[in-house]
Amino acid sequence: MELAGRVVLVTGAGHRVGRAIALAVARRGAHLAVHYHASAAEADTTVRAALELGVQAVSFQADLRDAHAARALPERVARYFGRLDVVINSAGIMTRAFVEETTPELWDEVMAVNLRAGFFTVQGALPWLREARGKVVNLADVGGLEPWPRYAAHCISKAGVVMLTETLARALAPEVTVNAVAPGAVLPPNDWDEASREHLARTTPLKRLGSPDDVTGAVLYLLEQGDYVTGTTLVVDGGRLLR
Repeated sequence: MELAGRVVLVTGAGHRVGRAIALAVARRGAHLAVHYHASAAEADTTVRAALELGVQAVSFQADLRDAHAARALPERVARYFGRLDVVINSAGIMTRAFVEETTPELWDEVMAVNLRAGFFTVQGALPWLREARGKVVNLADVGGLEPWPRYAAHCISKAGVVMLTETLARALAPEVTVNAVAPGAVLPPNDWDEASREHLARTTPLKRLGSPDDVTGAVLYLLEQGDYVTGTTLVVDGGRLLR
């Protein structure tokens, strides 16, 4: 897919990896729909940075915990731009809680944001994605491929994203490709101390933390070159799953 002139919706594009992905596709000439929930100022920063790259960019607020809001979001984008070619489901939360600490409320929120929102966002985008022979990229996580007891609900939700990707890929072929990227140690939670970050780097086979560029490179591959790839989860983890 040639990204120049396409319209790309990136959920959770106000900060961290979501912002990096949004600006990466903007650098390729794609027009940008920047989704945010509560981070309006951060979303505006992403929009301004994209506008400086010479593309169209606008922010869209939605609480993706509400499945109806998630399903309505793509129509709002398509009405504004007149088309929608790519959906990148990047919005997510990572909540630390052992099994015995996981409340029903925490479970529901994690599943709603990390898993259910992606399904209904794609569902709402289907008419435009099929017309454009578009693409979907979901942000999974290495935690969806190996168990982290301290992040029980998170791991389960991201394992769901892997199956979501496979199910949608089969259901939407041949018009739409659906893939996922599963980052590893790229951006640890902000509350991690330096010792924890250094330990994470030491225990990664490539002996370093990843960067947002490692993730955006994988996303760009799936969008620009992966026309014969669908239903795949591309792991970007420095080899951690090899341990």
